[in-house]
Amino acid sequence: MFLGLDLGTSAVKALLVDADGMAVTSQSAPLCVSRPHRGWSEQDPESWWQAADLAVRQIRKTHPRELAAVAAIGLSGQMHGLTALDQAMRPLRPAILWNDTRSAPQAHRLDQSHAEFRSIGGNAVMPGFTAPKSVWMAENESRLFAATSMILVPKDYLRLRMTGETVSEMSDAAGTLWLDVAARDWSDTLLALCGLDRANMPRLVEGNAVSGQLRDEIARDWGIDGRPVVAGGGGDNAAAAVGLGTVTPGDSFLSLGTSGVVFTVTDRFAPAAGSGAHAFCHALPDTWHQMGVILAASDCVSWLCEVTGTDVATLMQDLATTDLAATDLMFHPYLSGERTPHNDADARGGFFGLRRDHGRGEMTRAVLQGVAFAIADATDVLSGAGGAPTRLLATGGGARNETWLSYIAAVAGIPIDLPADGDFGAALGAARLAMMAAGADAGDICHKPATRLTIEPDPRLAETLGDARTRWSQLYQLMKG
Repeated sequence: MFLGLDLGTSAVKALLVDADGMAVTSQSAPLCVSRPHRGWSEQDPESWWQAADLAVRQIRKTHPRELAAVAAIGLSGQMHGLTALDQAMRPLRPAILWNDTRSAPQAHRLDQSHAEFRSIGGNAVMPGFTAPKSVWMAENESRLFAATSMILVPKDYLRLRMTGETVSEMSDAAGTLWLDVAARDWSDTLLALCGLDRANMPRLVEGNAVSGQLRDEIARDWGIDGRPVVAGGGGDNAAAAVGLGTVTPGDSFLSLGTSGVVFTVTDRFAPAAGSGAHAFCHALPDTWHQMGVILAASDCVSWLCEVTGTDVATLMQDLATTDLAATDLMFHPYLSGERTPHNDADARGGFFGLRRDHGRGEMTRAVLQGVAFAIADATDVLSGAGGAPTRLLATGGGARNETWLSYIAAVAGIPIDLPADGDFGAALGAARLAMMAAGADAGDICHKPATRLTIEPDPRLAETLGDARTRWSQLYQLMKG
């Protein structure tokens, strides 16, 4: 048996799989986000451990015999979060998360003054990354920064609690902007630019390598026989790629979760920071990927539910009563700023063209189309960077909405495959990495799911949406000015 733990922004998920990689059971425990100031997004690292512990204990209640047989554990998690630890490896402050924008001034300054971040780190400096967060901390919480002995990203704090080891792996380390992504090693140059050095960084392993062993007392508490090894694991998107079998150069997927991601595997480090693409290490050795990221995808639908006082099912019922091809109302999905292609923490969302007769259905349609336009921006960026996806495997909660996928397929001009029912998320990828750490071969387990349905681009819809997207893009430039 193998266990995958995925530390998300809203929950920790524990997935138990058997020796064939088939899901046995899963449990989740919720997390809360604190937003004490505008643009801030924080979590208490202790809450991550409590949620992970609760999720695994819930599995013990229902599947004690299977859990006892776990031989290896894999980790996945939200990327970029800054978890500052003192010499005793205790958190000095709440973790600053991936969607926190307070470090926008520091990010802009680093990006403008130090081209090394783009050439060595492979990415434009954005406030979501860990590096500018540390500079914000040095400038605004200098005593805490001076007391910082170690910086970990979220899933690696879980590893510390589970194994006692300070270890990271290549995909998550690349998201700090302190990694020499081509060399797959910490960059002394990039660290020094933030007042740090290797002593402040964890040891590095590949995602499918052993990073340590589960501590005796935790194994006993969880009812696991022996001390299973803990794999390096992966950042959430790299782990999701492993779970989807997106591991060969040219493979691509689309994730419609809280954020939106277009992910393409490459066989080399291929930075394209000038166009807003991310270039990171994959969770498997000698493999990299390019990625376009929008900060709000399904989160836009969640927001619309909140402000209209309804639920997703009701919004979709209202949507069905509208002309699905109409584009008289448009929406910018920049509720949390934007990464690809704008790198603009100050970008803001909005409806354009509201009329008195517009209702929830038309607003829902505009939200789905606006996110589709933003996803098309990301696919265009990857195409220009040499990682053009030829088809996309859809995952995430939003991928259950075929109308939404039809908008994306049409405006991006790319077929979208929907997998057959199953759990193909980051927790499965983490479990597969655990299997590899225990000796399994990637080629035997990183297979793609069966395709349930392919949504081809609709030429007529593409023409209508293409015209609307032009106006939509012009609105962003006008609003930015």
